Amino acid sequence: RPASFTVLNFVVENIVKAVDGLAAKGVVFERYDGFDHDEKGIARSNGNGPSIAWFRDPAGNILALMETWE
Repeated sequence: RPASFTVLNFVVENIVKAVDGLAAKGVVFERYDGFDHDEKGIARSNGNGPSIAWFRDPAGNILALMETWE
């Protein structure tokens, strides 16, 4: 049974590049209520945290790309 929460975050320096690369390989990004997603499915933090994009692995677990943030 897939987890109902994010099980792994991949920290990336450029989330747009990472999302584009995965999308080109057929990965579909999740959208969740309460987050401001852009057209690529990236939830933008507007300076209050990292930008993040969620997707599922083949077993249905939720994974995420998280842009480095300081």
